[in-house]
Amino acid sequence: MSTPIGNMGDFSFRAVETLRSVAAVLAEDTRHTRHLLDRYEIEVPLVAYHEHNEARTTPRLVERLLGGESLALVSDAGTPLLSDPGARLVRSAIDAGVHVSPVPGASALLAALVTSGLEAERFTFFGFLARKGADRRSAIEELVALRHAAVLYEAPARVGATLAELAAAGADGRETVVARELTKQFEELRRGTVAQLAAYYERTPPRGEVVIVIAGSSIPTGASEDELRARATALRAEGRSARDIAAVLSAELGAPRNLAYRLAHE
Repeated sequence: MSTPIGNMGDFSFRAVETLRSVAAVLAEDTRHTRHLLDRYEIEVPLVAYHEHNEARTTPRLVERLLGGESLALVSDAGTPLLSDPGARLVRSAIDAGVHVSPVPGASALLAALVTSGLEAERFTFFGFLARKGADRRSAIEELVALRHAAVLYEAPARVGATLAELAAAGADGRETVVARELTKQFEELRRGTVAQLAAYYERTPPRGEVVIVIAGSSIPTGASEDELRARATALRAEGRSARDIAAVLSAELGAPRNLAYRLAHE
């Protein structure tokens, strides 16, 4: 069940009725959800359900569902399972033959996407990128090569660094929107290129919840090997690493991975 991401007016009548009808509400943070229930005078037991206890508690919750009880799953804000706990329970309930019904509502992911002004017919949601290592490098490379929009969540203190890393990997000129505190009093959408916003947020780290939407790559077709080599030479003169050069050749000019790698190391 989706809950408001800031503006309490976004909570639906159906959501309130559903919460009043269930045997218990499974909440990521019971203290946070208690405020929501109190606001709507909903007197239903709360059960803590989060990443630290979901493996242990899921079998018992499925037993309750099989026994005929109805349970509602909520996260602190927005839609569960999207960078929030809940997938294990949903999968286990389905496997046990329990009907799972969505109660849709607010989602920071969709709110940012539809207000970005960027092409949104297709998009890939990355959630929070891994902080370091091969998983992060792989996600960055995949994001830079996308021909459609990408949406990711990021902690406020890391927004500038993540945008700078994306810019260095070849997404520097791509249209981008950083959406902050959506639906709340200090809602802000700042637009620019990846490079421009990286520079801004490295100087001025944002506050609050952040969603980043990045336009897809517009890759020119038919770049010759000589054109690719010239671009690689120019990037090398800028001090770019071989990894960065290969990523830019693929993202900007559509070079096959093997060719981009070879030219980057010449």
